[in-house]
Amino acid sequence: MRSGVIAKKLGMSRVFADDGRSYPVTVLHLDNCQVIAQRSVEKDGYVALQLGAGAAKVKRTSKSMRGHFAKSKVEPKRKVVEFRVSEDCLLDIGAELSANHFVPGQKVDVSGISIGKGFAGAMKRHNFRGLRATHGVSISHRSHGSTGQCQDPGKVFKGKKMAGHMGDKRRTQQNLEVIRIDEARNLVLVHGAIPGSKGKWVEMRDAVKGAGVDLPKPGVIREAKVAVEPKEASAEVADTKKEDGQ
Repeated sequence: MRSGVIAKKLGMSRVFADDGRSYPVTVLHLDNCQVIAQRSVEKDGYVALQLGAGAAKVKRTSKSMRGHFAKSKVEPKRKVVEFRVSEDCLLDIGAELSANHFVPGQKVDVSGISIGKGFAGAMKRHNFRGLRATHGVSISHRSHGSTGQCQDPGKVFKGKKMAGHMGDKRRTQQNLEVIRIDEARNLVLVHGAIPGSKGKWVEMRDAVKGAGVDLPKPGVIREAKVAVEPKEASAEVADTKKEDGQ
């Protein structure tokens, strides 16, 4: 069982296949998704990886979490999630997961917090038909009708479909297909809609019902970019100008 990733939902777009078909896709960005800690059977009783994504301000990070991130030698993260893995899929602390961790054509499960709709009526929240719009109905066309019984039992059962808070709940969309991978920008394009609004964090895992293709194990790590020193960069520019005859 491989590790999932933490991704940021950027919005929706569409892509065209080679045969001309159009696919609506959700664009997910892996924003510096790194391994923060490992969980082992000997120490914790289970095997898992703790991942973090996004950059958080140090002043808005608690003192205990600052020490946790410093111990792993990673920058403070905006989002931290644990993923259960098998022992053969453990990754080193500090490793950054790449978009190539997923393969085009595979199935994934995406979890997130759905968009909050506030207080909604029964027709919008539960797709009720509502009352008649003609004879005998007076100013209650969108009401949900009766809710209780007679004197016995004389109460409204828990779970009754009524008006109330709609959305803002954790939801998982299963068996979504990965259409395309953008390695340069670390993007994953998933066919269909996923829970959450733009800019929110979601969790993406291999589908529990089967990915459908062979996957790289334990995962694909993004190579760190080598920083160029200012002196070396200026020397490279000077050499280029000499070759151009400037």
